[in-house]
Amino acid sequence: MVLDVLASRAGIRLAAGKGARARALSGEGRLAGRRVVLARPTTYMNESGGPVRGLLDYHHLPVEDLVVVHDELDIPFSAVRLKRGGGEGGHNGLRSISRSVGGKDYLRVRVGIGRPPGRQDAADFVLKDFSSTERKELDLLLVEAADAVELLLERGLEGAQNLVHPRT
Repeated sequence: MVLDVLASRAGIRLAAGKGARARALSGEGRLAGRRVVLARPTTYMNESGGPVRGLLDYHHLPVEDLVVVHDELDIPFSAVRLKRGGGEGGHNGLRSISRSVGGKDYLRVRVGIGRPPGRQDAADFVLKDFSSTERKELDLLLVEAADAVELLLERGLEGAQNLVHPRT
C-alpha cells in the first residue's frame, strides 16, 4: 500500500516485467530528486528474495541502495521506523530477501502493525484485514511511511531517522 502511494506521487506505473523482472510489478522514475525503481514482487511474500535479486541485477543496483518497506509486529500500529540491517525478527519475507541478496545490510522502512491480541498466531494476525479503528488511521500511516521513504532518499538514514523517529 505504501508502494502505491509512492508510485502515485512519482507518476510511476507499475507493470509486469520480463526475464529477470518477470516475478514483480515494477516501474522507473524519479522520487525525492533521485532515480528509483519501485517494485512489488508478485510471488508469495516468503519468496520475495528472488524477484528482489533479479531486479537489483537487471538495474545494476547495489544492495546498499535497496529500501524494503515492510510490516513490523514489534512496532505499535501507526508507527514508522527506519534502520539499516539487523535481524529478520521472524519475518519470512525479510529472511528470503537477506538470503537472496547475500546479507542484511539494506535499508528498511518498518511500518508498525503491532502485536496480535491474546494468543492469536502471528501468521494469522498479519494476514487478517485491518480493524475498523485501524482503517480510520490507515491512510495517514501510509502517507507517513511514504514520507519516510522520501526522507530516506533525500537525507540519508541518520537525517531521516532524526525526523521520523519520536524524541524521547
